[in-house]
Amino acid sequence: MSWGPALDARHAEHDGGMGGSHAHRSRLAAVLADVPPGLYDEEAIFWAGALGVPPTMDPADPNYASFGEVLPGLQFYVQRVDAAPRIHLDIETDDVDAEVSRLEALGAVRVRQVETWWVLRDPAGMLFCVVAIQCPEAFAQGATRWE
Repeated sequence: MSWGPALDARHAEHDGGMGGSHAHRSRLAAVLADVPPGLYDEEAIFWAGALGVPPTMDPADPNYASFGEVLPGLQFYVQRVDAAPRIHLDIETDDVDAEVSRLEALGAVRVRQVETWWVLRDPAGMLFCVVAIQCPEAFAQGATRWE
């Protein structure tokens, strides 16, 4: 299956997903294992053993166990959530509103805004987040520019 023409057509149909907004950049930044509170400690211990990396815990925000970059430029976290276990992705950007608009034009749907970021659903219904820049060095090296 060739994705080229289908993506090119979708891109042209939606003006690159920008809707007339100014240029911005974005990239896939993180993978998060979301787990309910009762499984959080067990999940963090599991991934510490699986990855061979002890998590960094932020006392100011105990809902995240950070495992750092598991691949160059890609962060991994275990996140405590009030929902069933799932995996979600974070896209970081230098313009959250423009990136959300671009992704909506490609078929994403807004779910809710949380502080400075947005939770969205992709066309298959999977959750992901659009966040401000989290890793400036990796962002500078790997972000895609959208016109």
